[in-house]
Amino acid sequence: MPPTNSDIKSLNVAIIGAGAAGLVSARELRREGHQVVVFERQAQLGGTWLYDPRGEADPLGTDPSRSIIHSSLYASLRTNLPRESMGFRAYPFLSTGQTHRDSRRFPGHREVLLYLNDYATEFGLTELVRFETEVVYAGLVEDGKWKVRSRGEDENGAAFDVDEIFDALVVCNGHYTQPCTAQIPGIDAWPGKQMHSHSYRVPEPYRDLVVILIGSGPSALDISIDIVQVAKEVHVASRSAKVEILRELFVCHNIQLHPMIERVQKDGTVIFEDGSMVLADVILHCTGYKYHLPFLDTNGIVTVEDNCVGPLYKHIFPPILAPRLSFVGLPWRALPFPMFELQSKWIAGVLSGRIGLPSEKEMMKDVSDFYLSLEATGTPKRHTHDIGDYLFEYSDWLAAESGIPGTEEWRKKMLYATLKNYRTQQETYRDAWEDQDLILEAYMEMVTYSSNS
Repeated sequence: MPPTNSDIKSLNVAIIGAGAAGLVSARELRREGHQVVVFERQAQLGGTWLYDPRGEADPLGTDPSRSIIHSSLYASLRTNLPRESMGFRAYPFLSTGQTHRDSRRFPGHREVLLYLNDYATEFGLTELVRFETEVVYAGLVEDGKWKVRSRGEDENGAAFDVDEIFDALVVCNGHYTQPCTAQIPGIDAWPGKQMHSHSYRVPEPYRDLVVILIGSGPSALDISIDIVQVAKEVHVASRSAKVEILRELFVCHNIQLHPMIERVQKDGTVIFEDGSMVLADVILHCTGYKYHLPFLDTNGIVTVEDNCVGPLYKHIFPPILAPRLSFVGLPWRALPFPMFELQSKWIAGVLSGRIGLPSEKEMMKDVSDFYLSLEATGTPKRHTHDIGDYLFEYSDWLAAESGIPGTEEWRKKMLYATLKNYRTQQETYRDAWEDQDLILEAYMEMVTYSSNS
């Protein structure tokens, strides 16, 4: 039997992070009738989309005591998804037509930040955010509530902590801050410079240097093409077979492709697994990130092991602590903003009691079965949150649980068209495409949806 109005609960909810995930969570929770506070350590909203020209003092990002720069954006970064498919359903990512805005279909990072600011303004979300306020501790207390300790500064710059109790906690702190680096034999004696793409911003510091990038993802592709304009030589090392689709592009740019690094030597030589060698100045790790939850105390119920946050039901709720603790934005190889929107809709409805959850036992069995399926297919534990092979199945499940339509067909087709275009023309896929029919379909549906909203 569905809940009656008297069964619906309004809770005090803390959200950690005012990036895209935190903003859409704030909107959906407030729409559901909850009271919301968003904690944001930076002075502006936007999360990873807030560009910071500084790199970290520790270029590898391995020193736990370092001063952390949140954003991993580089100056030349453009989206690798078209704006139509990456926007929220309730607030499409359309070109404003204004001269100071980026009207390209695959815009630069500043345009995404402006879009998120527009979204926050449209729905009155900025008033919910406590800026320059970092959550340093979030732990369980009695009755399933959460104590949140936040740290700010007074008018004299002195730090002070505030403890508050909330009914529920939603973690939206992102996962592009704690670098993951490759382990390279001999690296301690190697005389060159190492850094992670997290601290890369512009190519000029690499002028006339021999640079080796490790990785085969979008950042490795973008940064290698960025750097080759000024570097003496650029090499890309990867253990992934998918890097082969980039070989022709790399040849055109005089970028040399190699298998993974086998070892390095104290004379500066880098030796690859095929026996080839390069005397290099810089090794740049484009090797992804680790989930990092230093503030979260669950008495060992939720852990991060081999880059798997768990146990989590549907990548969101820890069964033992559900629904008072949830995570938005953990899955990767996804359509991030629309996924955040669906995850937060489900969380909001569950917290109010409008949407039910299975029992703790049933959720734990679901998690266990999921882990067993990953083991059976040989999927590494560190890929637990990779949903690329079932992205729309996952999104449509969330939508069904929330009682709304699933992912639009044009959005699905547009993603597949973009991926196909990327594989065949990696350098120009952002500026030349053949899915104009899907763009028209998308705009027609967006207009209809906006009118109905």
